[in-house]
Amino acid sequence: MAREYEPVVGQWYENIDENESFRVLSVDEDAELIEVEYLDGDVEEIDLETWQEFDLDKIEEPEGWTGSRAEAEDEDEEEEEDEDEEELDEDEDEDDDEDWDEDEEENSNY
Repeated sequence: MAREYEPVVGQWYENIDENESFRVLSVDEDAELIEVEYLDGDVEEIDLETWQEFDLDKIEEPEGWTGSRAEAEDEDEEEEEDEDEEELDEDEDEDDDEDWDEDEEENSNY
């Protein structure tokens, strides 16, 4: 008898029949698709019908799990956004300095 679990984002499962561990990355209820990531980093979309055929066990995050390629890509994007924000802040500071210089020059004429 298959044990049915609703797919929960972030939850780890073991497919008993295939002896594969994976975690759920996303659930698209409208399209009835579940995106999963296996221990080796492979990402796959599974339709809800296939999911319901799996004999699953909920498991803890595997020991030594270092994160996924998807997480690494998200972290890279966040770092790039932070760098872009820092550059904008530096540009604003330079503009403020220029304005201050202009104000000083205007005031020196009095």
